[in-house]
Amino acid sequence: MRIRQFSRADPYRHPGVASAPRPFHGPFEDGPPDRLRPPQNGGGTTPGSPGAEALSNNGSRERARKRMVAEGSTLARRALGRQLHALRKKAEVSQGQAARILGISPQTMGRIEDGLSARSANDLYMNTLCDHYGVSDENRRAILALAREVRATAKYGGGWWRAHLDRGPHDFDPRTMLENAAARLTVWEVVLLPSVVRTIDYRRAIAWTECPHLPTERIEARIEAEVRRQRRVDDPTFAVEIMVSEAAIREEWGGFAVMDEQRHHLVKIGQRSNVSIRVLPFNARSHIGSLVGSFSLLEFPMLSQTRMMEPPIVSIEEYTGELYLERAAEVEKYRAVLAELRRVALSESDSAALLLAISDEYRPR
Repeated sequence: MRIRQFSRADPYRHPGVASAPRPFHGPFEDGPPDRLRPPQNGGGTTPGSPGAEALSNNGSRERARKRMVAEGSTLARRALGRQLHALRKKAEVSQGQAARILGISPQTMGRIEDGLSARSANDLYMNTLCDHYGVSDENRRAILALAREVRATAKYGGGWWRAHLDRGPHDFDPRTMLENAAARLTVWEVVLLPSVVRTIDYRRAIAWTECPHLPTERIEARIEAEVRRQRRVDDPTFAVEIMVSEAAIREEWGGFAVMDEQRHHLVKIGQRSNVSIRVLPFNARSHIGSLVGSFSLLEFPMLSQTRMMEPPIVSIEEYTGELYLERAAEVEKYRAVLAELRRVALSESDSAALLLAISDEYRPR
């Protein structure tokens, strides 16, 4: 990607004054490429794609998807299903064999592993599978904790508040699970940079500010967990679109040296084929993003067993927990916010130039 030098006299400083035709400097100049663009049909697929074709050929799948959300929050079910699938594969047990162990049909076993069945998440089934898969005590506790989550969230109607204080030592991390399963991640951040693009020193500065009384080993354990999450971006098939406010890249977490490294890291990682990073400058026209606040949209590939599309999820992280939204009407509202943010954000090359200009501006003289 070729990066122009950014200057105050630059007529392309923000979209509101770009009257002349914009020169083309790279594949992302007019926004993310097609495979990074969000689907336009609101269902997690792109028109004409195999997923969209499959849904159009079978309307019952869409009705099943609606029932999937109507039965309650799907997050714990999805996590439980993926864990069971991974443990079955590791034990080299076929889906048919697993079904016979429980006395159910292979189709029902497939629905359990796809996170479509809440009624089968009972301790008897879970312990039976764990016995036959030969899982460790730690994995068994995690499976049983997930099963309890499934039963507890069955009463919720497609939204889930996950308080940090409610998490036990063997509970699953929903955010990590979602990012590992997603095909596309779109993030809007107002104050902090997204976790998937943070440098270690930037993470450390935030962690010490948030929890100054924690022992050093606890802080470093948190940082290591976030670093493991960031490895998901190394997968070229995982599309990541990030939009941040200028405030997020100007705030000096840890001092100039930390932020200088962080801003240069954003420029470097933004050159990857699967990553798009764009900045909304202070002088961009008014937009709803400042009112809505930070959030993430996660979209998923087709389920392997039932060939259904998993419903997308909006994640809103707060100081004391995280809110997950799954209802289609709620998700569409956030899609509309992202569409507006894309219209006022700088292009990728202008965003990279702004990042470098800010580092130069803050550099000690």
